[in-house]
Amino acid sequence: MLRSMYAGISGMKNFQTKLDVIGNNIANVNTSGYKKATVNFQDLMSQTTTGAQGATDTRGGINASQVGLGSKLGTISNIHTQGFQQTTNNPLDLAIEGDGMFVLQETGGTTYYTRAGNFYLDDNGDVVNSDGLYLQGLGGNINIPANAQSFSIQTDGIVNYINPAGATEVAGQIGLASFSNPAGLQKDGSNLYLDSPNAGLVEGLVTPEANGAASIISGSLEMSNVDLAEEFTEMITAQRAFQANTRIITTSDEILQELVNLKR
Repeated sequence: MLRSMYAGISGMKNFQTKLDVIGNNIANVNTSGYKKATVNFQDLMSQTTTGAQGATDTRGGINASQVGLGSKLGTISNIHTQGFQQTTNNPLDLAIEGDGMFVLQETGGTTYYTRAGNFYLDDNGDVVNSDGLYLQGLGGNINIPANAQSFSIQTDGIVNYINPAGATEVAGQIGLASFSNPAGLQKDGSNLYLDSPNAGLVEGLVTPEANGAASIISGSLEMSNVDLAEEFTEMITAQRAFQANTRIITTSDEILQELVNLKR
C-alpha cells in the first residue's frame, strides 16, 4: 500500500516541476531571444516480485513481474528553434536568421552568448547590450565614432558608417558563435548563456553568411519561441496529472483506514 503512496508523491513532485517550467515559459512569452524549456520524466526503479524464466523442454518462458515505484525528473531541455521577428526599425536591434549566438564580453572578463539583439551605443561609441557588455566583432569591440553622420549594419555583419567627409568607412564586422549542441548551454539570466562542456562550441567566431552561416537582420528583434496555445495545453495536462496523483494518495489512505478499522 505504501508503494502507491510514494509513487503518488513522486508524481506530484515531478508535475510541480513541470508547472514551474511552464510558468517560466509563459512569463517570458514576450522576452526577446528567450528559448522555451520542456520537461521529460523517467520511471523509477521497479521492484521485481518474480524474475523472468526461459523456456524449458516442458514449459514456455515466463516474463518478469515488476511493480513500478513512481517517476523521476529526466531532463529539462531548452528548445532552440527560431523565434518570430518583430520589426523595430532601430538599426541597433539585430536578429539572427539561422543558427548561432551573439558574443558579449566584459573587458578581460567572462564571455556570454545571447540571441537577444537589442543593442545600444555607450558614451564611447561602443556597441553594448543593456547590461553594458560589449558586442564582439571579428576584431574585438565594435566602435562607431561620435562624429559619424549615420551607420548601417549589413546582413553579413559588416558595420558601416559615414564619416564627417561623407565617405563610407567600416567600423567592424559582427561575429557569431556556433554550437553543435546549443541546448547544452547554461542559462545565466538577463537573456545570457554560458558555455558548458556539452555545448560543443566551435572555436573562433563565425563570419555571418559565410559557408552557410546565419544572417544578421538589422531593425528587427527575435522574440520568444514560446507558443501560448501549447503551453496552456501542457499546463492543463500537468494540472490534471497532479490531481490524479493526489487521488492516488487519497485512495491509498482510505484503504489503509479500512485496514485499521478491521479490528473494530
